[in-house]
Amino acid sequence: MTAKEEQTGVPILELQRQRMLLQMEYEEEKKTFIQQKEAIGMKRLVSRGDAWLPVRIGKSYYNSLNLLCVEVFRNSTEEDTDHNFEFGRPVQFFKLTDNTVISYLFTGSVSFVDDDRMVVNVPDNAPLADLQISEGQIGVQLFFDETSYRLMFEALERTMQAKGRLGYLRDIFYSHQQAATFSFPDIGFDYLNKTQERAVNQVLRAKDVAIVHGPPGTGKTTTLVEAIYETLRRESQVLVCAQSNMAVDWISEKLVDRGLNVLRIGNPTRVDDKMLSFTYERRFEAHPDYPQLWAIRKAIRELRNQRKRSDNWHQKMGRLKDRATELEIRINAELFGEARVIACTLVGSANRLLDGMKFGTLFIDEAAQALEAACWIPIRRAGRVIFAGDHCQLPPTVKCYKALKGGLGRTLMERIATQKPEAVTLLRTQYRMNEDIMRFSSDWFYHNQMIAAPEVRNRSILDLDLPITWIDTSEYEGKEEFVGESFGRINRTEAMLTLLSLQAYFELIGKERILAERVDVGIISPYRAQVQYLRSQIRKREFFKPFRQFISVNTVDGFQGQERDIIIISLVRSNDEGQIGFLRDLRRMNVAITRARMKLIILGDRPTLTRHPFYKKLWDYVSALKQTEEE
Repeated sequence: MTAKEEQTGVPILELQRQRMLLQMEYEEEKKTFIQQKEAIGMKRLVSRGDAWLPVRIGKSYYNSLNLLCVEVFRNSTEEDTDHNFEFGRPVQFFKLTDNTVISYLFTGSVSFVDDDRMVVNVPDNAPLADLQISEGQIGVQLFFDETSYRLMFEALERTMQAKGRLGYLRDIFYSHQQAATFSFPDIGFDYLNKTQERAVNQVLRAKDVAIVHGPPGTGKTTTLVEAIYETLRRESQVLVCAQSNMAVDWISEKLVDRGLNVLRIGNPTRVDDKMLSFTYERRFEAHPDYPQLWAIRKAIRELRNQRKRSDNWHQKMGRLKDRATELEIRINAELFGEARVIACTLVGSANRLLDGMKFGTLFIDEAAQALEAACWIPIRRAGRVIFAGDHCQLPPTVKCYKALKGGLGRTLMERIATQKPEAVTLLRTQYRMNEDIMRFSSDWFYHNQMIAAPEVRNRSILDLDLPITWIDTSEYEGKEEFVGESFGRINRTEAMLTLLSLQAYFELIGKERILAERVDVGIISPYRAQVQYLRSQIRKREFFKPFRQFISVNTVDGFQGQERDIIIISLVRSNDEGQIGFLRDLRRMNVAITRARMKLIILGDRPTLTRHPFYKKLWDYVSALKQTEEE
């Protein structure tokens, strides 16, 4: 095959393969959703966090974008029950009669959610009166998300057919052809280390693509913010995207702190005044012309509801609509004209507000968690792409095993990093962990290239303390088991040992010091049922009452991007067959063990886990540290 044929043929074949794998994932997820809906039972859906039942309905109103909204409150009996509702996800209202018969009412999409309160956008003709009926129980459940899949399929199709810049980027990304760069001397940054400085310079030099590879604690966000700031000294506006709303919020807040005008498309996950102040909705409402627009929209609704329509009804309606459109265009022009950074999720970049917009540079943060197809949604708007993330940490979520084996879990960032190592800058100095905690991750995942900054190298809570401890739970004969409607996997003995280990360590530190220095703890388990069991046990134990504000318990995914002084990991698996399930996904374990600043305690059944080479090496590493300390 000639170079020309390779350049035009291979990218199309790869994109067709991505489309096939995505189709498999789509069909698997839809089939699973339908089966669960029919067979799983509403109680289990609630326990999994996929439904709220019962709910209390609050007020309904039109929001600033002229969408009808309804408030929904969860009457939760479980204090710490997690849920999976988040901005943009489709939902369905239903009525449960006699705890058996379900009547489906209508669908909507989440506009805002925070703990036990949610605001849902619903169609103008939605029969909201049906939600107020007293007999039966009103609930809301997640609905299958067709929209995200449709946008990803459209993005792949558009990319396959693309000419011009999008076609050029496609051919570059799917070949070994070297990406083009500018040539100019390095710019120095006093507040960045050498590899961070190199990464920013590489971003500025890139004509097509650059990758900032940021292992745990290496200041990836700091580097990315500086790269965006420097890019905006050369360009008027950039697009910043990430896979999740939480990741978009995080980078947006850091950019605001840097003094940049950020316009956040889509509601933030973390809701406080600082976050809300740079959302599109809040800025739109704050515009001087908004009261006039609101009055015109109200007049349109009243006119539409008139039973007797006069001869000039259509002319009146037409004039009002034209005036409303004119005001909306003017407000949007000012908001987007003032913003230096437009921030949204990858799927959110398809928002009609961005129609026709082009950007010199697209930054994709946490790019190693995004499906390849999702990245192509915003790339069509960009001249060049900067990826930031770490493909040795959490991967994209893929539910279809065949699609995963076929390579759907391999991201665009990972593909480009493999084919174009010259486009990658690895951030090497980490500022989070004691060196002994860092070293195992560095050896296994990063070819022993990581360096602990001098100020954290020997950090510890107690003098002469071992930074990592592995408590072998096989000595206590606790076994994993399935529990509850959700068939979650827990290990009660290990949970008890987890809390006893934390209590013993707290007693060594001393209550006064924990409270004075606000020593914080993260308890991590890969299994949600174990997380919920641990939370319930902590609530019951009087010893932990003064410290509860400093203790958080969550899954590995829930701790992504976070850090704690002390991390305790409960691995749960304990069986005679040596089955460890999705503990084989070592990237998740990389996230778990690198959350700790000063102390890492692992609880796991050694005979079960060490049949896998990763856990065998980890056990040997911790044992060697202990032996060195004793000598």
